[in-house]
Amino acid sequence: MRVVTWLFNLTLFLLALGFALSNTASVELRFMLGDLVWRAPLVVFLLIFLAAGVVLGLLAAVPALFRHRREITRLTKELRHAGRPAPAAQAPATPVTDTTPGSSVGLGV
Repeated sequence: MRVVTWLFNLTLFLLALGFALSNTASVELRFMLGDLVWRAPLVVFLLIFLAAGVVLGLLAAVPALFRHRREITRLTKELRHAGRPAPAAQAPATPVTDTTPGSSVGLGV
């Protein structure tokens, strides 16, 4: 399986290298503010925008990552507490009842 992965990565690298070598023509990137123009090979612009997209995607995933880590920590603590034996609770010898008027508990009973 490792050989297949290496072959796939090598093929992907060679395709990207061929793409980069075939797109060496200089292009202009014009900014909206003023007369700013940047001239560079097309592949440079593509790589810059690819890297910017990866960074923005990772930044968008950070809040969910932290939320999932907090949830995992909470569930791990909960699981640890659930694994402990409960302390032996002693049942009262006689049931305690409240006989004062109007002390009924429930939904308006």
